[in-house]
Parts: sequence; C-alpha cells; structure tokens
Amino acid sequence: MEIDPKFIEQSWKSRGFSCEIWTDLPGTIWSDFIHKTDELVMLIDGEIELQMSGQIFHPEIGEEILIPAGVNHTVRNIGQVTNQWFYGYKHH
Repeated sequence: MEIDPKFIEQSWKSRGFSCEIWTDLPGTIWSDFIHKTDELVMLIDGEIELQMSGQIFHPEIGEEILIPAGVNHTVRNIGQVTNQWFYGYKHH
C-alpha cells in the first residue's frame, strides 16, 4: 500500500489531530504510556505491536488506530527492520 504523507497529514488535521512521523529501531519498546488526549497511530512500514486495554493489535501498513485519552498503551517494533509510523494528538 502506498501511503501519501501529505494526504494523511491533511486528513488528521481536518479532524483536529497533529501529525508527525516517528522512527524506531528493531526491538524498541515504548511501555505504559498514558496521554491526556486521544492519539492516532498509523504504521508506514515495518511491523509494530500495539497493546492497550488488555488487547494486542498488529496493524497493517496504512491502518489507523485510535488510542483514547487516559488509556495505558505500549508500542513495540517487533520487526527485523527500522520502522516508521505516524502519530498525532487531538487538539483541545
């Protein structure tokens, strides 16, 4: 799937979210994060595992995941390569 970063950024901003790109090395783990605002995440390449509310997600490239405000979550790069993903926070 081809991802158009400008389209994603415009779509998210039109819905009140910021839009940035994050890069992680293989094996990187971001554990037990809680934000005071909703967060969107979308995998650009590689593989991630997202854990929240007792569930584990393995999003496909281009699949948008909403992490609600106040929900504890962990993101892991479970692939063998450096990955990238969009993330954005809801503006209040």
